[in-house]
Amino acid sequence: MTFERITVDPALMRGVPTVRDLRVPVATVVSMVADGMSPDEICQDFPDLTPDDVAEALRYAAETMRERTLPLRPSA
Repeated sequence: MTFERITVDPALMRGVPTVRDLRVPVATVVSMVADGMSPDEICQDFPDLTPDDVAEALRYAAETMRERTLPLRPSA
């Protein structure tokens, strides 16, 4: 899977994945969605973003979760 809107540049935000070389980290976009914001609301807060940027940030986050294992507490 390729991501055309997600960029990683060591000179920008210390290499944190951002949307289109903007100073908007993917993690920020994902957190806003997790807090209940719609793509339109996120784009109002960050006018340089588009709904397609938000969607790709979510796809990128989902793909990164498939790539690694995180320590989780066992279910009861």
